[in-house]
Amino acid sequence: MINSYLIGQIKENFPYELTSQQSQAVDALADFLLSPVNDSLFILRGYAGTGKTSLVAAVVKTMMKLQQKAILLAPTGRAAKVLSVYSGHPAFTIHKKIYRQQSFSNELSNFSINDNLHQHTLFIVDEASMISNDGLSSSSFGTGRLLDDLVQYVYSGQGCRLLLMGDTAQLPPVGEEESPALTAEVLQGYGLAVREMDLTQVVRQLGDSGILWNATALRQLIADGDAFALPKIKVTGFPDIRVLPGDELIEEISSCYDKVGMDETIVVCRSNKRANIYNKGIRNSILYREEELSGGDLLMVAKNNYFWTEKCAEIDFIANGDMAVVRRVRRTRELYGFRFADVQLTFPDYQDFELEATVLLDTLHTDAPALPKADNDRLFYTILEDYADISTKRERMKKMKADPHYNALQVKYGYAVTCHKAQGGQWKKVFLDQGYISPEMLTPDYIRWLYTAFTRATETLYLVNYPKDQVE
Repeated sequence: MINSYLIGQIKENFPYELTSQQSQAVDALADFLLSPVNDSLFILRGYAGTGKTSLVAAVVKTMMKLQQKAILLAPTGRAAKVLSVYSGHPAFTIHKKIYRQQSFSNELSNFSINDNLHQHTLFIVDEASMISNDGLSSSSFGTGRLLDDLVQYVYSGQGCRLLLMGDTAQLPPVGEEESPALTAEVLQGYGLAVREMDLTQVVRQLGDSGILWNATALRQLIADGDAFALPKIKVTGFPDIRVLPGDELIEEISSCYDKVGMDETIVVCRSNKRANIYNKGIRNSILYREEELSGGDLLMVAKNNYFWTEKCAEIDFIANGDMAVVRRVRRTRELYGFRFADVQLTFPDYQDFELEATVLLDTLHTDAPALPKADNDRLFYTILEDYADISTKRERMKKMKADPHYNALQVKYGYAVTCHKAQGGQWKKVFLDQGYISPEMLTPDYIRWLYTAFTRATETLYLVNYPKDQVE
């Protein structure tokens, strides 16, 4: 009785006519929500265009109407922003919710798992394909295994349970073969009763969207394990996907900045080296920026930083991959063999939160994802010499942890990024440069990379300098 009422409510909040597969998913979700088994978990896997997001939005609306508690989470700030827009409900990053900084610790950046004080609450996590469990991601957080910590946090709360959703055709976390948070066997290992549902039928009209048509074809290649020829990309007859010759690139990016803004335009590349070339070109030829850093510059954070947010209630730390806009550059200086700038920043994915910080200018130009280890060590030991007069090692370390130059924010320009950095976000205009693809690069990983890059675009996808024999 109550089951059919709940199913009816979810269907009522669904914006379209449900397909039989979506209807099955609603039944399974209603069963899960009403199940008396406390340690149960639901995995909702769905490819681009299968209605996964509409389904979860309908579940959230229904729960709000019935005064049931739900908390929405995602792995990155940008993904949380996307989730909150389509669900009409605030969403947070997983880290903000499940970790707290240890105030009494002499480690600056030690976060322990928070106490889950919520009761009878459903935790909905989007973009779960990005959740890693390799113990390498950052040992300053809990056990260093994000999935372990998420499960421990949620199920330590009375009557709380987890709904994980994501797309298995996307890139798995760096260094992992598959996405552990979308794999039933991994989650059963926690002693949870796992239910799962796969949405495979694409419901958005394929005829209207070249992005979706090609994403579906790429996903099919991944499923068939048939990833050893260059996939043909269909562009003819689609308004939302086009091949862009290199000589039209500058004009087109410039026009997108005018039409939808810098925040809704991104270039996605294969490597940091390629992204650097684009960032330099965009700053010189479109934005006419002569200084190394100017007001209005878009930056992407290259390494987690806990120092500059210590006194902020709004965000606990600045995460690798977060976007920031330079409001003004106060002064630049050279010290310890490196270059620094004091800047005022805003963070568009966190309601334009404002912050003053010192940034390291050297990382803007390195081909590595952040400052290489050798440079990091050189910076550390050079600054340490300033504190040579302090007799105890512990006191010297304390000074280092409070040193603004050692803790300078590592940033890169954010106009062009690698696909891993773009994952979880969506932009209206995406320029895709896959670079040269040699035969030995044709692996299932490359197809996943392509699928992930294609599905970042919501309005137009530009294929930059694409080989003629790869499009039709």
